[in-house]
Amino acid sequence: MRCSIFGISLLLISTSVFGQKVTGKSEIFGVVVDSVSRKPMRAATISLLSAKDSSYVDATVTDGDGRFLVRNVPQGNYRLLATFIGYRNASAPVSVNTLNAALDTISMVQQANVLDEMIVKEEAPPVRIRQDTIEFNANSFKTQPNAQVEALLRKLPGVEVARDGSVKANGQAVTQVLVDGKPFFGNDPKMATRNLPADIIDKVQLYEQSSDQSQFSGMDDGNRQNTINLTIKKDMGKGYFGQNSLGAGNGLNEGSERYQGRLSVNRFNNHDGGQTRQLSVVGQANNLNQQNFSMTGDNGEVQINGNAGPPGNQMPTNIIETKAGGINYRSDGAKPKWGKRAEIAASYFANQTITTTDQESRRINVLPDRSFVTDQYNYSKNKRTNQRFNGRFDWQLDSLTSIRITPNISWQNTDYKSIANSSSYLNNGDSLNSGNTVYDSDGNRMNGFNNLLLMRKLNKPGRTLSANLNTTLNNGKADSYNRSVISFSGSDSTNADVKRIDQQSFQNNYSLENMLSLSFTERISLNKKLEIRYAYGDARNRLGREVWEKQEKTGQYIHPNMLLSNRSGSGFATHKIGSALQTSRLKYSFSVGFDLQASMLSLKNRSVDSSSSRKYFHVLPNALLNFAIAGNQSIRLQYRSRLTPPSITQLQPVPDNSNPLNISIGNPRLDPTYLNNVVLTYNSSYNAGRESIFLSTTFNQSNNYITSATRVTENGAQLTQPVNAGGYWVSNSFLSLGKTIPAIQMSVTVSANSNLTQVNSLVNSQTNRSRVVSLGSGLGIQSTGDSKLDFGLTVRISYQTAKYSLLSKQNTAFWSPYATGDVNWQLPFNWVVASDVTYHATTGRTAAYNQQFVLWNVTFAKKFMKGKEGEVRWQIFDLLNQNRSLIRNTAETFIEDVQSKVLKRYFLISFVYNLRKFGI
Repeated sequence: MRCSIFGISLLLISTSVFGQKVTGKSEIFGVVVDSVSRKPMRAATISLLSAKDSSYVDATVTDGDGRFLVRNVPQGNYRLLATFIGYRNASAPVSVNTLNAALDTISMVQQANVLDEMIVKEEAPPVRIRQDTIEFNANSFKTQPNAQVEALLRKLPGVEVARDGSVKANGQAVTQVLVDGKPFFGNDPKMATRNLPADIIDKVQLYEQSSDQSQFSGMDDGNRQNTINLTIKKDMGKGYFGQNSLGAGNGLNEGSERYQGRLSVNRFNNHDGGQTRQLSVVGQANNLNQQNFSMTGDNGEVQINGNAGPPGNQMPTNIIETKAGGINYRSDGAKPKWGKRAEIAASYFANQTITTTDQESRRINVLPDRSFVTDQYNYSKNKRTNQRFNGRFDWQLDSLTSIRITPNISWQNTDYKSIANSSSYLNNGDSLNSGNTVYDSDGNRMNGFNNLLLMRKLNKPGRTLSANLNTTLNNGKADSYNRSVISFSGSDSTNADVKRIDQQSFQNNYSLENMLSLSFTERISLNKKLEIRYAYGDARNRLGREVWEKQEKTGQYIHPNMLLSNRSGSGFATHKIGSALQTSRLKYSFSVGFDLQASMLSLKNRSVDSSSSRKYFHVLPNALLNFAIAGNQSIRLQYRSRLTPPSITQLQPVPDNSNPLNISIGNPRLDPTYLNNVVLTYNSSYNAGRESIFLSTTFNQSNNYITSATRVTENGAQLTQPVNAGGYWVSNSFLSLGKTIPAIQMSVTVSANSNLTQVNSLVNSQTNRSRVVSLGSGLGIQSTGDSKLDFGLTVRISYQTAKYSLLSKQNTAFWSPYATGDVNWQLPFNWVVASDVTYHATTGRTAAYNQQFVLWNVTFAKKFMKGKEGEVRWQIFDLLNQNRSLIRNTAETFIEDVQSKVLKRYFLISFVYNLRKFGI
């Protein structure tokens, strides 16, 4: 009931914010004309700026008669800026102290200089739309001194930054952040947003970046990446900058020591028209669960919806100690001995993490005729060392030919140890089984990726030829020990069957995939272009597993277990030929195409010297429609079909008893999955970005999706095998409404999201149809002014239901309310107070997992030195000592609640030095 009232209240607040008009005290109006012809200037951008520091207040555009009107302006002194491409900027002071302020006619003088000179002299408006790119002038969105780029992004309309550092723009996850259009530490977005200062940023550009081959050919292949590009201010493009810190403290409850250190030194030397060089060195060490980079290589169970918490929450489930460091180098405009021009971007990054996981969980298993409960305790420590190299090398061989090479190589070493205790029982309390497993594993892995693109413009405009070779290589080995004691209860609940396992296993896996794609484009008319394409793919996989039993007398592992050992290989070869026709008009563009794909899936069991192969033929249609409506509105509708082969692990017919009570085995009879995908997006931004609407809907469907077939014995042991099944579909939708209110210097965002999933699986040879529905709504408020007080508030509530056709009594429904707020206050005498509070609650679960808690963090800081470069911080994490981690996982055959041990209250004192030396 409380959650219902909470949701209704949230809806009423959202409605009132967007339904009512903010009552302002004044209006500013006027007319913009050409200085010579005196004709009205239509669609000129009008920006209202603060007279004090030129910070953004409001913006609009002129109508067909050159008139403009700015509403709801508080009393004060302002500067009005008029901009129009090809004209000099026009500026006029305005003082608002009456109901209405009428300006004299604003005359704009045509710019006769070249474009480059005009760009240098022009003053950019706060928000500018350039075709499909939204560009924000960073100077118009003030941040606190020495803030990182992450803080700047929180100020921008339509941009959300979660607590874990992930970024969304108009509801879509941002997957790469570029600096001056080039990679920064590869494709890791956090390396830029959490390591670069906000005050060096000139522009923030949001757009969807097409693939390299698509950008060259001009044919939209539908492969787009949500991208943020950060441009550096010209007066800060040469110099040194960064943020460095060192701190120590203690956990007030546990007496555990806490520490943190951070290094960030950047040397940029940007020269207009000459060679540009950028060098960055970063490093960090802490045991505070803080990573200024994206962690990769995590293992996780594939679930229907994963974490049932609110979007963007990213609740931690462990404690991580981190050591990391890296270097990034970029050079443009170099002239090598061969070729006319080269561009180089390369980075090396290494990190070591020690992840401690301490969890308790309760899982309700769904069966056709009954259900049973599994309680489990799991403790693990995973020490992982990663190294990665990223690069992008461009060579302009001549005026028509260029080459791009994009290598990505990573190495990983893992030392994993775990202890797990479990107990399964019926609802009446009768025991089914219990188990204790000690599992140790040491392994290493190498992952390699390279993309080689050759681009050639032919002797006719629009005629191009390109060849793209994509190579992926994975090679890993692992040495593991499994020591388990499993007890199955007898039929009279007194006698128990005890099984002991003490095994050593060696596993190695190898995969190599090459995909060669050729594209030829021909312009057949002014607005039509034809593409003919061919692709050849070859994917080869090998997986070997040897298991040895321990001999009690010698204590050595010398007895081979042939049932659990196997050496298998698989191959998937494809030939694909197709074409696409693209039509481009002023208001819309569309493309229609199809591919014919012949493929062969081959299997080889080297342990028994057997092999088999199956051939397939598929038609893969695709279509794309882009439509631009009047103003800054666009609609994109895309349909794609693709074929995904099963992995070697899914194919290998060998039991994996890493968890003796939940054994998995592959299925050599699996077919590739044919998947249909439909994406619809609507994006609207008007009043120079002050108001925005974003709608996105994605639908995926398959009639032979790879799902699971689970067989559960009377004593609760499970054997799971992948199978093909129909009836799979997933639908995701997101709606975001954004509005900036200049009168109160705040931006408001209301969002709604939904996820509907249906999966058919087999449980004891019976079909189990699971349907999960997740609904959510959120309200966000963020300050946008440049005052000494900066704050933000986000409130979300989500509702989820899960229904199972085999056992309707296990259907579940629950609410998850969530709220977070933060404030940063610049006090006199260079003192700063910062605080953030997060409230989280869970409902609809078992008694031990229905909880609510508040996480409250407080920071006091004192700035000193001549330029306030130095700073001493006193921080208290989890002031109320209530921090927890509560997650619900909903899968095809179970519902699981997990509670994890996380960081609790601690105190930390740090010294921070902000490096700023420019012009040298």
